[in-house]
Amino acid sequence: MTIRILPAIGDPDAARAVSSLLNQLPDAEPAPAVADSAALLHALAGAAAQGAGAPAAGAPPAAGQPSAVEALPEVVLVHERIGPTPALELIREVALRFPAVGVVLITTDAGPALFSAAMDAGARGIVGMPLGYDELAARVQAAAQWSAGVRVHLGGSPEAAPGPAGTLVTVTGAKGGVGTTVTAVQLALAARAAGRSVALVDLDLQSGDVASYLDVQFRRSVVDLAGIQDISVRVLQDAVHDHHTGLGLLLAPEEGERGEEVDDRAARQIIGALRSRYEVVLVDCGSQMQSANAAAVELADLALLVTTPDVVAVRAAKRQVRLWDRLQIRKAEDTTTVVNRLTRNTEIQPPLVAKATGTQVARTHVPAAFKELQPCVDAGRMQDLDGRSTVKQALWALAGELGLVDSPAARQGRGSHRARPTLTGRKRKAITPGAAPGSGGVPGPASGAASGAGPGSGTRFGVRRGPAAAAGGPGPFDPSGEG
Repeated sequence: MTIRILPAIGDPDAARAVSSLLNQLPDAEPAPAVADSAALLHALAGAAAQGAGAPAAGAPPAAGQPSAVEALPEVVLVHERIGPTPALELIREVALRFPAVGVVLITTDAGPALFSAAMDAGARGIVGMPLGYDELAARVQAAAQWSAGVRVHLGGSPEAAPGPAGTLVTVTGAKGGVGTTVTAVQLALAARAAGRSVALVDLDLQSGDVASYLDVQFRRSVVDLAGIQDISVRVLQDAVHDHHTGLGLLLAPEEGERGEEVDDRAARQIIGALRSRYEVVLVDCGSQMQSANAAAVELADLALLVTTPDVVAVRAAKRQVRLWDRLQIRKAEDTTTVVNRLTRNTEIQPPLVAKATGTQVARTHVPAAFKELQPCVDAGRMQDLDGRSTVKQALWALAGELGLVDSPAARQGRGSHRARPTLTGRKRKAITPGAAPGSGGVPGPASGAASGAGPGSGTRFGVRRGPAAAAGGPGPFDPSGEG
């Protein structure tokens, strides 16, 4: 969040000291100091009038003019020796005429009597002289956050939306290394290729890799939004990275320990702000549950659980589903499991995964073809994955199955409609015109195997017996084994 600051300081020495400290504040945009109360009011009125599209004048802006409110600085610093209007009277006038501006008083007397009088006048904080960096930074940041919240409630920015509108999809890994981030990135790219506005959020707060997969160098992260009470459009734009693919990226912090700053309250607020601006919000939750990604899973319209068809991963998926159920985050039947790295000879097939976890299993399965992914993974450019890749085709088909794309071309992975490879890598005939629309699955042996594990067929483990259990075949995996 960039904080615009306007100092009003009549003492030249104090003005130099304040300007020096303000220039050291991160994300601060200080304006040149004004020397008296009249200059301050004129500057504020001029900024508001210019933002509203009217010629600059001394009249205050109307409260219902969003652009006028947005043009004002977030913070005004008022020195106690400002003149000709006394400092407390000036604070009261600014608060009445420009209610979306946070005012901070700079004074040598920071006692309780003056503090109470300043609060009554409408100040948002007091900074004592001589100035200290930490105290000034804290007061400015607090006033800026308050200002951002007020602007939302005044209708001072287009982000004051009536509520969430976008589809929220979470992608969680049963364990590390099952392909969670690749799945999230490709689903986001597929939805974007279909013409939807898409935000991709990395809530794997300690070890998120979305930035590495998309070759992004970033300064801001989801942590920058954690302490903000009301997230405005401009605040959100400052934190979201506009990728050249058209995705909006809200990334995990570079320092993993800072992930603790994002709690469930912050996650809910951040997700709500994103859903009000994007048609699709995809959240990479990683494989470690924390309060932030647990809140995302609870709020999700679609919660995906990615697993590979091996004993360890399926048992981990089963543990994850049970954890969600115990904590009342999400029921198993409301979760969709995506089977990644499936081959024709894999002993654990999707129906057995559905039986073991009690979840629905997506009809579309992702084949094991790491050689297709390796060049893009090593280069950190997952967006350059070849459209002929069986992995990309499967994931984009999964996006179609989930309803994230509408375009047939997008579902088939950019022009791969003539012949699509099966899990064995061989090409098969295209779908005939009479095929059911919106089936979403990449045709092949795995799709047939999963026909019994589509939506609605998954039941909790131990309730149903029949062909689904037989489909898994004998082997070392015992669905009744505790994970």
